[in-house]
Amino acid sequence: MKKEFEILEKEIVYSGFFRMEKYRLKHSIFAGGWSSEISRELFVRGSCVAVLLYDPHADKVVLIEQFRAGAILQPDRAWLMEIVAGAIEEGETAEEVAYRESMEEAGCEIHELMVINEFYTTPGGSSERITLFCGKVDSSQAGGIYGLDHEDEDILVRAVDFDEAYQWIENGTIESAIPILAIQWLALNRQQLRQKWSTS
Repeated sequence: MKKEFEILEKEIVYSGFFRMEKYRLKHSIFAGGWSSEISRELFVRGSCVAVLLYDPHADKVVLIEQFRAGAILQPDRAWLMEIVAGAIEEGETAEEVAYRESMEEAGCEIHELMVINEFYTTPGGSSERITLFCGKVDSSQAGGIYGLDHEDEDILVRAVDFDEAYQWIENGTIESAIPILAIQWLALNRQQLRQKWSTS
């Protein structure tokens, strides 16, 4: 099968903090031929970065907590435990964003940085694609309230023992997908990473 699609019409239906586009399109199908014309709304968000900040010497992760509009349908859970993240602006690399956001959101300087993976978060309706990093930090001074005033950020930062952070996944304290993926990756790679980073 030759994988093809054709955009018949594109319309911007909303443009604000985010953008919503509406498409009429058709695509090739596995049985051969083409699909019927379909209509899809697309929540447009460019490429983004997320960083799991990890201190291999103390075996701690640096987590942030902030209000999230996407969780307001469960009002008692509208503040989510997450990892540092941000959008890639024009002219920036993913690595540059990782370093910048780690300072802006957590006050942490990254000493080493490695890519964990790249993936779409919700491709059924959003264009967002994440580059997920792990960054080596010194967690001894991590903590406090961070964020940029002009972006209305109000971010609580804390350093947490890895075992406790993993328990927060198990008991549902952490319910945002990206930190779950990152901490589960760390669970699988932690010993190797500690050996690699303890000598650097």
